[in-house]
Amino acid sequence: MRNVRKKEIVDQIAAKLQLRALVVKDVVQCFLDEVINELAQGNRLEFREFGIFEPRQCAARLAHNPKTLERVQVPARRTVKFKLGRVMREQLQKPQATR
Repeated sequence: MRNVRKKEIVDQIAAKLQLRALVVKDVVQCFLDEVINELAQGNRLEFREFGIFEPRQCAARLAHNPKTLERVQVPARRTVKFKLGRVMREQLQKPQATR
């Protein structure tokens, strides 16, 4: 497993579509910004075959500090749940190609 950065994705898309990487980078960044904005507004995002992003509210809870075993109040927070779409689930179930 390796880390894939946004630049690598942008370069791959630019090569496939024969577009300038700068244009693709702007489109990808604009897309990511819109995803963040929609989730921040509490909207559910559904990309057929890919997956569903759904904002969730995690309730406040009482936890333990593992070092001191002291009880700590963890405040409520917002997070995002992602549910795999059919195509992604199928691709992830295929055996990995060896290098």
